[in-house]
Amino acid sequence: MAKASSATAAGCRFDLVLFGASSFVGALTASYLSENAPDGLKVALAGRSQEKLEKVRAGLAAQWPIMLADSTDSDSLAAMARSTRVIVTTVGPYSKYGLPLVKGCAEAGTDYADLTGEPLFMRRSIDAADELAKQNGARIVHTCGFDSIPSDLGVLALHEAAVEAGAGELEQTVLVVKASKGGFSGGTIDSMKAQIDTVKADQDARRLAADPYALSPDRSAEPDARQERDSMAVTRDPETGDFLAPFVMASVNTRVVRRSNALMDHAYGNGLRYSEQMRAGGGPLGAVKAAGVAAGLSGLVAGLAFRPTRKLLDRLLPDPGEGPSEKSRDNGFFRMETTTTTSSGRRFRCRIEAQGDPGYKATAVMLGETALCLALDQGKTPKVAGVLTPATAMGGVLTDRLRTAGHTYEVTEVE
Repeated sequence: MAKASSATAAGCRFDLVLFGASSFVGALTASYLSENAPDGLKVALAGRSQEKLEKVRAGLAAQWPIMLADSTDSDSLAAMARSTRVIVTTVGPYSKYGLPLVKGCAEAGTDYADLTGEPLFMRRSIDAADELAKQNGARIVHTCGFDSIPSDLGVLALHEAAVEAGAGELEQTVLVVKASKGGFSGGTIDSMKAQIDTVKADQDARRLAADPYALSPDRSAEPDARQERDSMAVTRDPETGDFLAPFVMASVNTRVVRRSNALMDHAYGNGLRYSEQMRAGGGPLGAVKAAGVAAGLSGLVAGLAFRPTRKLLDRLLPDPGEGPSEKSRDNGFFRMETTTTTSSGRRFRCRIEAQGDPGYKATAVMLGETALCLALDQGKTPKVAGVLTPATAMGGVLTDRLRTAGHTYEVTEVE
């Protein structure tokens, strides 16, 4: 059983601190929390700039205190971690700015959540802070937005349904993005650049980035990497005949789901094979669209890796801190289906849907509910500590919160 948090035992000034509250997604999360946090929850807004934080606070219903902290100042991060029971951070790229705060929270016994989509950073976090977090009772939870909560909680819901039905373990499991509408985050682009630069400069990082089990707590217990290499191939849905293209965040989400399985002693099954794709449609047009997506993703990575084309792309792609209009955020949405075949041959499907731009409005809901879950639901969530995933840190408690917030996680058996 995890230790009681040392931060809690010390009697903190705050229950929850939102670090990076003046960033684009940070401000959206602050707004969500101000509308949904219960009365009496002690919240603070944190960041580098008093002026920017005051501007965010002025638009909120709740006039929370402001705390100054700088991602380049480890002492200020450690002090912030000691002041609260939970920190959620939107300050990235996390590979550049994230590790000191992770270490500060692990040392203080403070729960932590972020929006990283950077497997190399997550691996560094595991190596640097997992044991310390376990000792001090801290839950360090990465990928608490569109990457990778729908993926992680969707597979968890399938596992729970299969167990309840006595249907055996999960085997071939595929998430398909059926439809989505939303902007591409400047922060996500910045994180991609940081990881590409690291991989180019470091051969060990290059091998780690290519390993589908890079986040496993015990790599020797996992299958050969060749069994689940990331694929950029176009395939077809055997049920509908639709063409399927690679999903842009599959390389992150699949590794998170595999870590969840490993942290739960492979409760999903040693035969779990998990992949993610996106629907491009049927017929000749669907084939062309799928091929275009695959080529576009490969071209984007190649373009960001090559200095002259990166300069051109930098002028075209959104910068960190930029985001779509409120109308565009409201009109966005995503619809996914994750389907599994169990060891008994039965099939289950989880439908996952939400209104709101996936990378902005829907992500603010996910991060906001993560924050509230960590701050308020400790007696209901799994008794664990360390560097975790959404599914292992909060499990179905977070799923229930998201359902209440309007997101759909619905499991049915497929006849």
